[in-house]
Order: sequence, then C-alpha cells, then structure tokens
Amino acid sequence: MVHAVTQVGTGRGPILVTGGSGQLAAAIMALAGGRNLVRAGRPEFDFDRPDELPALLARLAPSLVVNAAAYTAVDRAEADAEAAARANTEGPATLARYCAQAGIPLIHVSTDYVFDGDKGAPYVEEDAPNPTGVYGATKLAGERAVLAACPRAIVLRTSWVYGATGRNFVLTMLNAARKTDRLRVVADQIGCPTATQDLAAAILAIADRLAAEGWKPEFAGVFHAAGSGWTSWHGLAEAVFQAAARHGGPQPVVEAIATADWPTPVRRPPDSRLDCGRLARVFGLRLPDWRHSVAVTVDAVFCDDPIPLHSALTV
Repeated sequence: MVHAVTQVGTGRGPILVTGGSGQLAAAIMALAGGRNLVRAGRPEFDFDRPDELPALLARLAPSLVVNAAAYTAVDRAEADAEAAARANTEGPATLARYCAQAGIPLIHVSTDYVFDGDKGAPYVEEDAPNPTGVYGATKLAGERAVLAACPRAIVLRTSWVYGATGRNFVLTMLNAARKTDRLRVVADQIGCPTATQDLAAAILAIADRLAAEGWKPEFAGVFHAAGSGWTSWHGLAEAVFQAAARHGGPQPVVEAIATADWPTPVRRPPDSRLDCGRLARVFGLRLPDWRHSVAVTVDAVFCDDPIPLHSALTV
C-alpha cells in the first residue's frame, strides 16, 4: 500500500492525481519532473467514502485534478455493480462538483468500453456510445456526470492500457510464458494499445498547456487518447515476445484463437479502435506508435526500470 498522499515538486496549487498505486497514477508521478503533483489514494482518498472527499480536496487546494482512479475489473463488475458505480460514476461526479465550485479544470480518464465495437471503423468522439456491460455503462455514466457538473472538464477516452508495473495484458503474457511454452490469445478483437507512460505524458502536456494559457472553451469535452495504430490481442502478444527476445525472454508459441474460444462474462468490443484526431487538432498531441511503446515497456520490465521515464509523444 502506498501512502495516502504523496507529493513531488514545489510551488502552490498542486496538480492532484487520484488513483493511489494504480499504474497510470504511478506513471504520471514518475514523469512529473519539476511539476508540483500530489497523488492521493486509499485510505485517505476513497470513492467508497464520498462524504470525506470535499474536506481533503479543500485541504490540498489543487490547481487541477486528474482522475486516474477507476474500477477496472470488467467481468467482476457484473456482480459488483454498486462498487463499480461508486468508483466510476459517483466518485467522479463528486470530483467534478468540487472542481466546478473551485473553478478549476478536471481531466477525467475514461475507456473505449463505452462503445460496443460494432462500427467497423475507428470511433470518433461524436459516435453514439453503447456499452455492453456494467463496467462500460458506469464509465459512460461517469463521463456524462463529469461533463454535466463541471464546465472545465476534459474527458480522455483511452484503450488497452498497459505498463511495466501493475496488472495489464503485457505483464500477464510475460508471466504466463514463464509457466508454459504455448499460449492461446484472441485474434478477432482489435484496438489501440496504449502505454501508461505515453498517456501520462499526454496528460502532463495538457496540464502544462492549461498552466501556460489558462482555460479555453475548445478544451472542454471528450477526447480520444490512445496509442497510434492498431492490432489484435494476438498481435500485441506477438509484439511483446519479439521485444522480450532481445533480453533472452520467453518465446512461447502464441496460438491465434477466436473470441468464441475464450468466453467471458462480458462481451468485449470486437473493434474498439479510437480516432484521436481531435486530440491532435486541439492540443497538438499524438501518442506514439503502439509497437514502439511496447518495446520500450518490455525493455523496462527486463531492465528492472519500474516505469520508463520518457515517451515518444508528439507535441
């Protein structure tokens, strides 16, 4: 467990990053540089105790809030809908109300799972959401609550997030390959893998822009922020082991299977690619190609570097 509140940098009006020891919050803190950041997590910052949040927020007096906290157990959410709603809807709504009252911006992280994946082309922000499970539905409700409560809210939808720490697909593959020489991975679901260090770098670049220019009306609303390019889970697994080969890592046979061969309680979007053009047009940001970032992440794993301290983010 991490300390409830961890601060780096100096100066007034810190950027508050929620999410405790989560992989995205950790990446944001690692890339903080000289910025004044405060990371808050359990037990002091807990969406299960929303009545206590306003006092903590008032004490920290942030200049910007980045909400990287979420309930992300997609299948478990079906049986734990109330907990998912507290973390993904009610908690963000509380943050948004505070930010609106304080007149400060809020960056809220959301997900590609707000879509059903049936469009057959990359989703743009204007496409109608249609989540297929509790997780996606609570995240969509959180987006809407945040935007309704806070006029200075930025919602960043991302996808297939992975990093050198935490719980994610890349680490799952590497760990599984140490136990078996054959893996079965779904090949008919496609999306945009996103490295935590790249998403963190984008969030910090937006924070820098807000600090330098102040709030502008065009900053409000939903933006897609995911790695450039796309692949399947099978393609991502193959890229992981190609990168691992440079370090003498495991080289299992990766068998391509269909979604039907790997049933789950919640239907996954078959095609959740995100079009990130609006992020480029408004903020001038484009996340790196997913292949590059997978290699950087795998290098970090084998070099015992908890989080890569750089990103090829285009600014």
